Amino acid sequence: MSSRQEIISGFYGRYDEDGRTARSRHGQLEYRTTMALIHRWAAGKARVLELGAGTGKYSIALAKQGMDVTAVELVERNLEVLRQNSRGIDHIQAFQGDATDLSRFPDNSFDLTLVFGPMYHLYEAGEVNLAIDEAIRVTRPGGVLLFAFLSVYAIMYANYFYGNWAEGQAENFTEDYQVRHFKEQLFTGYDVAEFEGLFSGKPVDWITTAGVDGMVEAVEGRPDFSMTDREFETFSRWYLQFAEKRELLGSASHLLYICRKRGLA
Repeated sequence: MSSRQEIISGFYGRYDEDGRTARSRHGQLEYRTTMALIHRWAAGKARVLELGAGTGKYSIALAKQGMDVTAVELVERNLEVLRQNSRGIDHIQAFQGDATDLSRFPDNSFDLTLVFGPMYHLYEAGEVNLAIDEAIRVTRPGGVLLFAFLSVYAIMYANYFYGNWAEGQAENFTEDYQVRHFKEQLFTGYDVAEFEGLFSGKPVDWITTAGVDGMVEAVEGRPDFSMTDREFETFSRWYLQFAEKRELLGSASHLLYICRKRGLA
């Protein structure tokens, strides 16, 4: 049986993560919406921690804006690209590490904590809670945390309308339609209320939940899908106005749960 770390590293060893948010309209929308939400709570010389930093798209952009960024990435191949891409850029440091163990960082170290990859690839309840607790621990009181997660419904809509619905349903749901989480999925999805429930009893206050890419991934593969650069500019501004509407959340592939750590700054 392969470990979680081996499965994840094996996938990203074959996948071009560096170009993910640029090569598709849903990736471009995810990046724009996420950056807009980050900037609601971070500016100037904010101390930022990104967990699951991938190849550094967000970390590098924020460091270039003068924020003090610490990037943590599990996958060695991604970390190598991150370090290469950030060469010569001030205000950024990168480490290999797992979101379930942030022991290298003291309590209350960061103004903003971005958990942007780990929750896609954590399956056991104990590890899920440990990652959440560690992210909260290293964030200062009054600081903001953004947790990225996947909608299980969007996973179904984007991937299982190609003669394989029963396969996808068996992988993502039990026989009585409860959401499943296990490491061989690689990417695990959540019901929105289920994910929000993970924070019950945690020392945080919920701010908002937002979808960052809408239903674009599910429709972008259609042969008649078309969106010029000009249309995309208009659409992305429109989408940002509705990214937090509850009735739209489940259709988004990527979402953010945003909360504030309790206590005085």
